[in-house]
Amino acid sequence: MVSRDKLLAWIEALQKVYNENKQYLTELDSAIGDADHGINMNRGFTNAMAELEKKPPDDITTALKTVAMALIRTVGGAAGPLYGTFFMRASTACAGKESLDSDGVVALFEAGLEGVLQRGKAELNDKTMVDALTPGLNAMKQALNNGAELSEILQQGTAAAEEGMKNTIPLQARKGRASYLGERSIGHQDPGATSSYLMIKTATEVWG
Repeated sequence: MVSRDKLLAWIEALQKVYNENKQYLTELDSAIGDADHGINMNRGFTNAMAELEKKPPDDITTALKTVAMALIRTVGGAAGPLYGTFFMRASTACAGKESLDSDGVVALFEAGLEGVLQRGKAELNDKTMVDALTPGLNAMKQALNNGAELSEILQQGTAAAEEGMKNTIPLQARKGRASYLGERSIGHQDPGATSSYLMIKTATEVWG
């Protein structure tokens, strides 16, 4: 079960992960974007943690909403609205729950992805964060349906998200700044797919 405290531990771990990978994500973004994705993700989650520490949330829903608003306010480019929407939609999926069982965790990621799809209008193979989140979620749902424990569900999701992330390398970007490059976007790993993979991987490490 994922309690409020475990949810907060995930956000705290994400802040550390995005800080540690700030340069890596920015280098990926420099090839096909604005060269600021790592900087933006680090800034967003640093602000989110500051908000959570300033006013500790009573429950999971409030925690996720606080993160969403911090990301929307402080993250530049497309990442702010998209990640903000992910966490805002995730918060609605957790409404009224004191803790999340396996169904609840999968519902969190499913609601988040639905928000990203509606906000960004991206589809699979457009070379975006959707390319990591979609296979990751599908693998989680399959494992859940097979009766797997939460740790296994998250491990399956992480493996699929990693494969999806790597599969963005040969794709031509069809959304966002990278799409302006046309065929020159081929051969580069998408930074948004990479940060999304890290988000699922971190959940696995904290909750698994």
